[in-house]
Amino acid sequence: MKSRILLALFAPLLLTGCLLSPGKFTSQLSLMKNGSFSYSYAGEIQMLAFSKLAEMAADEEEEFTASDCYDDDFNDRPCTEGEIAEQKAEWDANADVRKAKKAKEAEQMKMFLGGIDPSSPEAAEEFAEKLSRQKGWNKVTHKGDGLFEVDFNVSGQLSHDFAFPMIEKMPMGASFVSAILRKDGKVRIDADGFAAQGAGNPMQGMMSGAMGLAQLKSSEGEGSPNMVLPEGTFTVITDGAILANNTDEGPSRNAAGQQVLTWAVSPRTEAAPTALIDLSD
Repeated sequence: MKSRILLALFAPLLLTGCLLSPGKFTSQLSLMKNGSFSYSYAGEIQMLAFSKLAEMAADEEEEFTASDCYDDDFNDRPCTEGEIAEQKAEWDANADVRKAKKAKEAEQMKMFLGGIDPSSPEAAEEFAEKLSRQKGWNKVTHKGDGLFEVDFNVSGQLSHDFAFPMIEKMPMGASFVSAILRKDGKVRIDADGFAAQGAGNPMQGMMSGAMGLAQLKSSEGEGSPNMVLPEGTFTVITDGAILANNTDEGPSRNAAGQQVLTWAVSPRTEAAPTALIDLSD
């Protein structure tokens, strides 16, 4: 029964593309008035499509369950043997429809993964190799159960919007961190991927589902999926003017006189880190 609950929680995540989840990590974003920026993420990232939960979803056999029956006043009542038999016959007749739907969902998942078949035994290694070809991904190691140890670092001029992670041939879904440039020199920073609770963005909804999965899987026994939750620190460093932020303590100063914003992220984090910084002269 618990396995079915896990799969029910997981199914929406499979079809939304919100399949990447941060685990233990350290992340830092630097934004300077001269236009330079750097971003780093070191730690764990889980691809849910490569976890044991995905295998459970693929292997799960559908079983017939009778629908509720009602009387003339629309109150629940026990179904008769004839009604159950009729429902079962209709369920059997729709076997091909369910099979076609499952095949379509498998193709959708393959599309979300940039052509990688998640049912392949080499899928995780293929994904790691794919990331390793992209600039910034200095280390991508599969630790098993869809969990990767990564070291990402990129720097340059912030002449356009930035989001992490971005993966070749994968549709752009909810990002862990984004920096959105405004025409007046201001930059909006949102780290939606670093909040497990609350509502208002797809990543928070995904992480809430992951929390439910993690809580249920502990009683599943040996072989249950290993679901990670966000735990780490996110730091923003800038020499610009901090116009808004939702840290607990506000900005501090480092040895270079730059302003530093720090968020401690845990499964209890309710509000996603956010800030507005003015980099104009």
